[in-house]
Amino acid sequence: MNKIVANADEAIADIPNGATLMLGGFGLCGIPENCIAALVRKGVSNLTCISNNAGVDDFGLGLLLKTRQIKKMMSSYVGENAEFERQLLSGELEVDLIPQGTLATRIAMAGMGIPAFFTPAGFGTEIAEGKETRRFGEKDYLMELALPADFAIVKAWKGDRMGNLVFRKTTRNFSSSMARAGNVTIAEVEELVEPGQLDPDEVHVPGIYVHRIFQGHDYEKRIERKTVKI
Repeated sequence: MNKIVANADEAIADIPNGATLMLGGFGLCGIPENCIAALVRKGVSNLTCISNNAGVDDFGLGLLLKTRQIKKMMSSYVGENAEFERQLLSGELEVDLIPQGTLATRIAMAGMGIPAFFTPAGFGTEIAEGKETRRFGEKDYLMELALPADFAIVKAWKGDRMGNLVFRKTTRNFSSSMARAGNVTIAEVEELVEPGQLDPDEVHVPGIYVHRIFQGHDYEKRIERKTVKI
């Protein structure tokens, strides 16, 4: 089965207004730069975006925030984006801040078909409002629901036309779980190879989860915050 599409514009062509998207990466590391740019060009609106972060001004998801294409952000870290802050404080943007471990597990549970789980994170805080709680042993827990999405968009280091994906280091953090949790999974890769060229023991996401794949280009790979020791 050949899952290759020509480019990012073709890969995201059927994403409608109001869709829920997962976008992989960790901070600015391993984000699907080509697909984000294609979403800006397409002008799709009222998106709910699930991501570890909200990008920075003029890069990553910050590009979609700048063009007001995101209706709601579901993230665990949003501290590097002034436009995000402005939209949040003005009431233009809905925001669901989720503890990072809870976010990662909600995504993973969606990929495994498990509808809910219990976690101690957030108990006794605003996060617990309206949620079921239970006590196990001597500790209280919140019930959190799995978090699926209409589309999962990830960037991998290598992939083949069957959709098998290999990530590098930190880029794997959320992307491998997101690839399993989307109803439709789109992967852009730095290197597209023929089947059989990937070591099966190194494949992080089997191709059965991936619906479309293409070779990306012109990656900036920006560093979110550079620290230099003198």
